[in-house]
Amino acid sequence: MKIKKNDTVLIIAGKDNGKTGKVEKVFPEKGKVIVGGMNMRKKHLKPTKKSPKGGLTEFPGPMNISNVMLLCGKCNKPTRIGYEIIKDKKERKCKKCKEIV
Repeated sequence: MKIKKNDTVLIIAGKDNGKTGKVEKVFPEKGKVIVGGMNMRKKHLKPTKKSPKGGLTEFPGPMNISNVMLLCGKCNKPTRIGYEIIKDKKERKCKKCKEIV
């Protein structure tokens, strides 16, 4: 997976197209990510002792990893990611500015 937790990404498809956010959780086996504040879903809750009235709650839903694009920290543009081996460590790098992400 080229996108990791705490990366800043740009949404390139869906109802939140053009917005940016931070990746909260990654599901590599499903190919999905959760971006904070994006792709909001609603869930109906039954009354419990914690919430005696019940009601609705909103939470960010997972989206396909192909619908997000990493924003480079240096050039601040959406970019594809390449890999480079530096001192026996595999590093991600921006394809546009060649800077390590």
